[in-house]
Amino acid sequence: MRKFLPSLAALFAGGLLTLSFAPYNLWWCSLLSLGLFAWLLAPGRDTATNTLSGKANFWLALWFGAGLFATGGSWVYVSITDFGNSSPVLGVILTGAFVGILALVFALPFTLLARLRATPLSFALSFAALWFVSEWLRTWMFTGFPWLFAGYGHIHTWLAGWAPVLSVYGIGMLLAFCAAVAALFARRAFTSWKSVSALSMLAVALLVWPAGLLLSQLEWTHGDGSVKTVGLVQANIPQDKKWLPEFRGETIRRYQTATEALQRENVDLVIWPEAALPLLYHHAPNLMEALQNNAQESETDLITGILYDTEQDLRRVVHNSAAVFGHQQQLYHKRHLVPFGEYVPLEDWIRGTIEFFNLPTSFIRPGPEGQQPLQAGGLSWAPLICYEIVYPQLVAKSSGDAGVLLTLSNDAWFGRSIGPLQHMQMAQMRALETRRYLVRGTNTGVTAIVAPDGTITKQLPQFEQATLIGEVESRRGHTPFMLMGVWGLVVLAALMLLFAVLLQRRPTAEDEAVFAREATD
Repeated sequence: MRKFLPSLAALFAGGLLTLSFAPYNLWWCSLLSLGLFAWLLAPGRDTATNTLSGKANFWLALWFGAGLFATGGSWVYVSITDFGNSSPVLGVILTGAFVGILALVFALPFTLLARLRATPLSFALSFAALWFVSEWLRTWMFTGFPWLFAGYGHIHTWLAGWAPVLSVYGIGMLLAFCAAVAALFARRAFTSWKSVSALSMLAVALLVWPAGLLLSQLEWTHGDGSVKTVGLVQANIPQDKKWLPEFRGETIRRYQTATEALQRENVDLVIWPEAALPLLYHHAPNLMEALQNNAQESETDLITGILYDTEQDLRRVVHNSAAVFGHQQQLYHKRHLVPFGEYVPLEDWIRGTIEFFNLPTSFIRPGPEGQQPLQAGGLSWAPLICYEIVYPQLVAKSSGDAGVLLTLSNDAWFGRSIGPLQHMQMAQMRALETRRYLVRGTNTGVTAIVAPDGTITKQLPQFEQATLIGEVESRRGHTPFMLMGVWGLVVLAALMLLFAVLLQRRPTAEDEAVFAREATD
């Protein structure tokens, strides 16, 4: 039983990290989680704690990842069984495969740690760098799943000040470094805790927090004086009825009634959520014309999510889009799609094998790169549809020429799980990274307006039919992360790993003598 304790501890540590995210928001759990994980991997002064192999590191990291994704990604089961029409047994199998693949991607970088832990400093640097590599890999490998990054739990702590500079990735890297230093002290890995190396690493770990507080006082971007009033419609359409032809009239009625009420409040712009209208754009020309005429007559622009059908290369293509009606008509087509939800990987092989692979919107095609911001309500908007908001690099790249972030979503797919609240928290981090207002319109919640510092200024309760009215101000300027993007962090992590490699030597007798003199001084 004793030989299984490290694996069980790693599994527990992974699950503990989930408690730092929404809806629990116990930020200190991230410190305990990463600290315990680092302690399991850290070298000690005795030989027994300094001999972990790459294989042992991999298994510990795999168990950590399993604990993290099984708890933090539990909402996937809800999506598969409740809305993918799969049996509970199949739901468990598919969710288990999902957790296993993500845990594997998480664990792979940590196999290198066995070769990068000969000295305390090399371990701390490499642990922090490999933590970043692990999160970055999840952003693009197998189309990407950038969920449950450690930094999200610190949206309201002093570390949030680092977000405009290093993004959520960098916050996770700083957390990992602090956790590694704490683990090294717990392992008594230093020849002397008073050594230059030990005190320097401790000082850096402690200064990370007040430095974040100081950075949070910097504006980075500035308002340009364009303040507009927006109204959001949360129609609360049940997901199991959304695409039924007999419910289409009720859906349109809800949106039109709510919009008329918002127009009486003289809002500058009305926003409907992702795929608000359960029909194809060109299949309802009369409705599209009516929306345009109403927006012009009321002088209230409208942005709505809709499936847009068009012809490309002599075949019919459907995009998940945002359409603008009013002073000018524009379209934005979603670029980063959700596997299985919007398209089926290896479609010719697996479509039709089980009902889950035939969801009603799993035929979407991605839009082109280089699309321009949307102009509506007197503001310039960077549109992100649903899943796109969880990609830090995509949002940073898209927001440079826009004054406000806009994300449309339909989190009804997650049911009453923790998924929608995690999704909302990630949107808050994007506002903080770009220092812009963010407006989030959803079908069932969370519908909200987020200030540039990541705080929610207005919010609707989930699973209620309601409207929200609030003001946003256009912002100008670029944060450091918007300028350097994720590649700056990739270079930083590479330099940290290179330095860790150069430190790969054990202390000599001369070093021991120096440490001994420092301990007595």
